[in-house]
Amino acid sequence: MTDAAPGFLLDTAFWITAAAIAALLVLSAFFSGSETALTAASRGKLRAKADKGDRGAGRALAITEDNERLIGSVLLGNNLVNILSASLATALFTRLFGESGVVWATLVMTLLVLIFAEVLPKTYAITRPEAAAALVSAPIRIVVLVFSPVVSAVRALTRGLLTLFGVKTDPHAQLLAVREEIAGALTLGHSEGTVEKEDRDRILGALDLGERTVDEIMLHRSQIEMIDAGSPPEEILQQALASPYTRLPIYKDEPENIVGVVHAKDLSRAMYAAGEAAGDAGRAAAYENFDIMQVAMEPYFVPETTTLDDQMRNFLKRHTHFALVVDEYGALQGLITLEDILEEIVGEITDEFDTSAAEAGVTRLDDGSFQVDGAMTIRDLNRAMDWNLPDDEANTIAGLVIHEAQMIPSEGQQFSFHGFRFEVIRRVENRIAELRIRPL
Repeated sequence: MTDAAPGFLLDTAFWITAAAIAALLVLSAFFSGSETALTAASRGKLRAKADKGDRGAGRALAITEDNERLIGSVLLGNNLVNILSASLATALFTRLFGESGVVWATLVMTLLVLIFAEVLPKTYAITRPEAAAALVSAPIRIVVLVFSPVVSAVRALTRGLLTLFGVKTDPHAQLLAVREEIAGALTLGHSEGTVEKEDRDRILGALDLGERTVDEIMLHRSQIEMIDAGSPPEEILQQALASPYTRLPIYKDEPENIVGVVHAKDLSRAMYAAGEAAGDAGRAAAYENFDIMQVAMEPYFVPETTTLDDQMRNFLKRHTHFALVVDEYGALQGLITLEDILEEIVGEITDEFDTSAAEAGVTRLDDGSFQVDGAMTIRDLNRAMDWNLPDDEANTIAGLVIHEAQMIPSEGQQFSFHGFRFEVIRRVENRIAELRIRPL
């Protein structure tokens, strides 16, 4: 310590400088805590508080609309006070200790900034992010307005530099998409045991409706039960009553030529009325001359690229539950119902007439492997077993095996990929009917 140091300790300038450093550390703590609180706060919780009349939450919600401007303003203020406090501390310690004061200033300021301006305020903010965000929203809004011109200039300069390096930026892009944030929170909650698997699957299923198309979940045309318009009316009625489905497509001449859709209840009611009107003597003739097209509804065709979200809205708008799926050339590909879309959210919906539920399930075998219907979709299998088989190249598990094998395998052939071993148990013509899957 120099000889002038004792006198300097009693100097007014010393205490003014020390007070300024302390005030700047408080401002640094404010900026650090505000940054953490406003970025860590859940916008959903802030919205809920704002709807209940919390003005602070409403201000915080408005501030975080433009995260880039918010973070730029806070970082600008934080750097200003940190650099200024370090400069004042260097001058102060240099007068106290001479040339070694630079070292002392660096050590002391690093310790003070780390504890009181970084760790302490950020720990508080991360513990109560929504409350802290609402608390600092008013002064931070002023800071954002004051620093807005500088931040805008810095933003333009930054984007210009990034463009030079070939990096494109979207000024309207959110730091994290809402859907990805919800999906990540659900996945994390399930891994930690706070979210049940069924709840996670339902919410993720609803979120995925806008990303998936009807051709991914439709009933393929090879499995559609149809009515031939040229068949005798009594045979048509018997087929409709024996079918587990209430609505059946009607074709004329060839299955590709769909001319209508009949509801089993409408058909039975119309034929009963025709028989009653004709009486006992003319009942047989009335049935024989009955025209099924009198009760058939106009077929509703949808493109195979329609998203599930749009198709569900179309079903609700048209007050119908049944649509036929066609490709870009108008060729029939399959059919989809409102129930199919709802099953993507709530899981398999079965009733006493549903005969396909057991066939489409997964059977666990004694050796630890699983017997799976080849027509089961990869998405359903992943949801049922909590697996992560890719569904980019195929919709069904049989399609995935064919895609990976680059051939139509024979019964007994085995393949290993994506962490599983697949064995073809049963093949019907060119279709893989059953598979045995074992995790490796």
